[in-house]
Amino acid sequence: MSTYIKDLQWRYATKKFDTSKKVSEEDLATLLEAVQLSASSYGLQPYHVFIITDTELRKKLQPVSWGQTQIVDSTYLVVLANKTEVDAEWIEAYLKNISETRSIPLDSLNEYREMMHGNLLNLSTEEKSKWSAKQTYIALGNLLSAAATLKIDTTPMEGFDATAYNEILGLTDKGLNACVVTAIGYRSEDDASQHYAKVRQPTKELITQI
Repeated sequence: MSTYIKDLQWRYATKKFDTSKKVSEEDLATLLEAVQLSASSYGLQPYHVFIITDTELRKKLQPVSWGQTQIVDSTYLVVLANKTEVDAEWIEAYLKNISETRSIPLDSLNEYREMMHGNLLNLSTEEKSKWSAKQTYIALGNLLSAAATLKIDTTPMEGFDATAYNEILGLTDKGLNACVVTAIGYRSEDDASQHYAKVRQPTKELITQI
């Protein structure tokens, strides 16, 4: 069995963190690089990642996160916020990045620009937000997997008031929406959840080869 599969079997949604153990900044940098390298539709990465370490700010977020202790007990609280509006300006900035990174003329990307404009700019605001949220979850998956390979514990959360998060963190004014939250740290020895057998659908029921 590959090490990667063993790492995925090891991880679980941590219910209680050990506040005496801290994730290093070096390991955090590795996790964030995994997020940066995540796949996304067109490569646009329509989201922003916030690392919350401020104790008082996390105390404000806890009550609007169903009171979950992971919000304040983990080393880092990561808020992945999706863009609520993907516009021509965002697309153009991405194209300029491609041009500069690959040393190719910006004009050579005209067809790619037209394709993105045609497929994205005609969507409603609600459709754009749903699309960008899907891209954000791809980044979340990479973050969780990378953490497992480093034997760092995580708790992905949807149990929070996104509207309250947006207000507390000032996300709405930035054109962002709190999509999903992840606590990062090390599990407490007395977290009983770590000993539960992992429950997943059997492969033969989950996967069909045609």
